[in-house]
Amino acid sequence: MLWELSVAEQRYRAVLEVGIGVPVTEVAERYGVSRQTVHTWLLRYRQEGITGLEDRSHQVHNHPWRIPAEVEEVICELRRGHPKWGPRRLVFEMGRRGHQVTRSSVYRTLVRNGLVEPKSRRRRRKDYRRWERAAAMELWQLDVTASAFLTDGTEVKTVTGMDDHSRFCVIATAVRRATARPVCLAFVDAMRVYGVPEEVLTDNGKVFTGRFHKPGGASGGAVRPDLPGEWDHSPADEDPLAPLNRPIS
Repeated sequence: MLWELSVAEQRYRAVLEVGIGVPVTEVAERYGVSRQTVHTWLLRYRQEGITGLEDRSHQVHNHPWRIPAEVEEVICELRRGHPKWGPRRLVFEMGRRGHQVTRSSVYRTLVRNGLVEPKSRRRRRKDYRRWERAAAMELWQLDVTASAFLTDGTEVKTVTGMDDHSRFCVIATAVRRATARPVCLAFVDAMRVYGVPEEVLTDNGKVFTGRFHKPGGASGGAVRPDLPGEWDHSPADEDPLAPLNRPIS
């Protein structure tokens, strides 16, 4: 009658073979393991006997970031009592009760207890919808970069502009102050060279939302600030103005 040996029994046989003088290298090759594994079996057998040769759980028993069970229960009770409270509000409420917790710990607690649906940390690249206008001069995108410094230490801002369809740079002008007047002058100079675009897309900076929207403003076309969801292609690495706005080394 044949029967299958358990994992612990097979390891015990390997230990016995080594005990009667069979080289560890030969035993390791026969059982399809490394020499270090055979030495581990020998050590565990000497310390714990045959029970030490059984499979051990790889589960992590100590989570240094895991909050105490009683604190987790308070978070869950608050959430159940106030379903609209998010992690930020719960951190505040827990602080009022003498429990210092982080927003990420609260979020993990809510997910673990099924009180919120986990959200993807980052959109997958295939989910981005890259878009562009059908023809040149339909849309210009304008922006003002952070500070740059000339060799003499002078601080300047850079007004940048790009045609949405062709990705052609229509504006790259350094100004001492990024106020409405110098930005408008840079915009007007670009229109003198390339013509007036049908539409201009900007961010919500005051330099764009003020002067450009007044009657008789700089542009003959429509100027509209950026709206939520406007940039529906990719994040900054896909922003057509991003390469122009990198720091000058």
